[in-house]
Amino acid sequence: QVHLVESGGGLVQPGGSLKLSCVASGSPSGFKAMGWYRRTPGQEREVIASIVGGSTAYYPASVKGRFTAAWDKEKNTVSLEMNDLRYDDTAVYYCWAATLDDFWGPGIQVTVSS
Repeated sequence: QVHLVESGGGLVQPGGSLKLSCVASGSPSGFKAMGWYRRTPGQEREVIASIVGGSTAYYPASVKGRFTAAWDKEKNTVSLEMNDLRYDDTAVYYCWAATLDDFWGPGIQVTVSS
């Protein structure tokens, strides 16, 4: 059974940085893709970093240039380096991994506040 665990969330001031990490387990053949989603209250979960196979990471315009994801396929880990954080980056962040199905971690809170 696939299991994802996020870590590294918390409170950060606007303009600050934070790094999230995720460890995935339960897929003997590894994963086809990994990345990160987030959800703000009243909104749908949105993708903010997606790495599929050997391709470069995809980022939506809202975070491109500020967020960087890195996938270690050997260790089945994915990180998210977040810089220049803004108030509207406040959300619950979810680690994502894909085999033939999609899997998400339980989520971790990131709050940007002064």
